[in-house]
Amino acid sequence: MPDIRPRFEFRTFAQGFGLVETKIRQLSPLDKIRESREIYIVSAGNNENNTKIRDDLMDIKVFVTREKGLEQWNPRMKGSFPMKASTIAGEVFPAFGVTMPRFDREEYTLDQFLTEIIRPHKELVAVQVFKRRFGFSINDCITEFAQLSINGAAIQTVAVESVDVPAILKAKELVGLEEYENVNYLLAIKRIIGMEPLP
Repeated sequence: MPDIRPRFEFRTFAQGFGLVETKIRQLSPLDKIRESREIYIVSAGNNENNTKIRDDLMDIKVFVTREKGLEQWNPRMKGSFPMKASTIAGEVFPAFGVTMPRFDREEYTLDQFLTEIIRPHKELVAVQVFKRRFGFSINDCITEFAQLSINGAAIQTVAVESVDVPAILKAKELVGLEEYENVNYLLAIKRIIGMEPLP
């Protein structure tokens, strides 16, 4: 199989992006629009594993490194529900970095996982996220503008991704993102729900 190079990413959040959104739309035709409903499982135990569930599929990404203000994340685990308790114990909970609960079933549906394992846990929170994503290409980088609802809180995000770090930095400059903070989904969600302080 070919070597897959994980992309670097710059992502930021705001109530509105004004001129940044205008520049994105001027520099690139709209490629596609996607909508999704996702559940992020955020943990008080770490900020380096990003866990989300979409369409009964769990996706865990692990933070790899920072370079020139950008972040690189790599897939750690993918799994589907129903999910065996042995998989939850051996692959999912180590990513949370919190106390392991007792498992009373051999296998869990998504609803059972959320109601019996996640919601009773004092260090874990299941967060509902709706995304409406608009895809573009700026300087050969995957560029996204998205409207979000995070547990009912409306916010927007812009992201630029590529394996080419200089290309991302140039794309940031082209759309006017130099003064924005790089914030990944995990940290943004924690700030919104009060698990991390606002900057």
